[in-house]
Amino acid sequence: MRYTIKELCTKKENQIFDRKSARKDAKGLSNHIVAFANADGGTIVIGVEDNGDITGIDAYTPNINEILRVPFDYCAPSIRVTTETLDCIDRDGNPNHLLVITIPQSPELHANQQDEVYYRMGDKSHRLKFDERLQLMYAKGSRYYEDEPVFRSSIEDIDLAFVSEYCKKIGYSKSAEEYIRQNHDFIVQHDGRQEMSVAALLLFGKDPQRFFPRARVRFIRYDGIEAKVGTQMNVIKDEIFSGHILDIVRQALDFVRSQIKEHTRLGKDGRFVTTPEYPEFAWREIIINAIAHRDYSIKGTDIQIKMFDDRITVESPGSLPGIVRLSNLRTVHFSRNPKIAEFLHQYDYVQEFGEGIDRMFKEMENAGLPAPQYTDNAFMLNATIRNGEVNGEVNGEVNGEVNSNAFSKNERLVYEAIAKNTGVTRMDLVETLDISARTIDRAIKSLKEKKAIERVGSDKTGHWEIVG
Repeated sequence: MRYTIKELCTKKENQIFDRKSARKDAKGLSNHIVAFANADGGTIVIGVEDNGDITGIDAYTPNINEILRVPFDYCAPSIRVTTETLDCIDRDGNPNHLLVITIPQSPELHANQQDEVYYRMGDKSHRLKFDERLQLMYAKGSRYYEDEPVFRSSIEDIDLAFVSEYCKKIGYSKSAEEYIRQNHDFIVQHDGRQEMSVAALLLFGKDPQRFFPRARVRFIRYDGIEAKVGTQMNVIKDEIFSGHILDIVRQALDFVRSQIKEHTRLGKDGRFVTTPEYPEFAWREIIINAIAHRDYSIKGTDIQIKMFDDRITVESPGSLPGIVRLSNLRTVHFSRNPKIAEFLHQYDYVQEFGEGIDRMFKEMENAGLPAPQYTDNAFMLNATIRNGEVNGEVNGEVNGEVNSNAFSKNERLVYEAIAKNTGVTRMDLVETLDISARTIDRAIKSLKEKKAIERVGSDKTGHWEIVG
């Protein structure tokens, strides 16, 4: 069982998890089962109230029997779910049971008995409008590319040592080869041959780039805020990350982290605060999303991370998948590569299905930075986050507070001394900082021009004030 009893009672309902009372109307439950099957799949636990109380299923046998028929009798076409009964202690202290229903993501479009189509969005099951239903039907009409066989590939191309590590991580007790042969259709029978699926090679291949040369990530850093060519070319870093999916994710994130600047500023309380120019969750999310959801059938280009002084743009091959549109991408989720997404979920790179983009918007807003921008250009999806034109810096200020990185070494020393003691005199600064009077004068003049400090009163009886 994927979740413990405690987790089944306390876990937040989301894109792939829900809980219901055993009193739930069986026909009504069909809406949720259909919604999960049409989206990313998921788990429904029966016998737990909305507040987390365990009421169990033992006292509701007739309704549970009806619920067990739902995927077959109330869903069209039928949905092949798996069920499990777990021992538990209910809220009254009595032995009882929970019913756990696991719904797979389906390649088909499913409806309830009333021919209504539902789709899981966050923690809700939404009924689709006609045009949304049509879009989903088209998206479901094609086989996932990650399930396609790869010509002239075999199990010899799989890194079984890495598969073994993965099996240990997910608690799979059989051998690595058995995992590949018995799970996720990683081996495809094609024209009398056994060939590996695209997902198998991308996730576990010894050399995925042998079959998919552009299934990689390229990082380009530019000097300035635009890309120049020819004699004015301003590329200062150009790195390529390859290997299997996990290698690429780790390499790309580690390298980008090394390129993110940190800004130290002195707040109004006189203490220095260090913050990165972008929230970590935001830049990680656009990179991980690109790797998890790119269209790997587009073989002529790779994922490109472009870093400028004022922004990061991630370009990923493929348009928005399924029924996801620019207008609803904060609330609607559709996996183009469900096996790859689930794999990254096991390594905690994909945190919660369908929640990452919305959280990214909130993180950027909380940091006082512009909202992320998405553009869907032909076969490329571009995601951009901005640092507020070099972290919102205007004349040495960041979001209304002085940015100490805008100061020279001597200006910073003078500024810190004044922040600690606004009554400090020019001669005090000369003595304590061991800097010449002329240098102190230049630093004070510059700090005034940058509107970092202000003199109140006369030179003899007045005092300094920190501005901003």
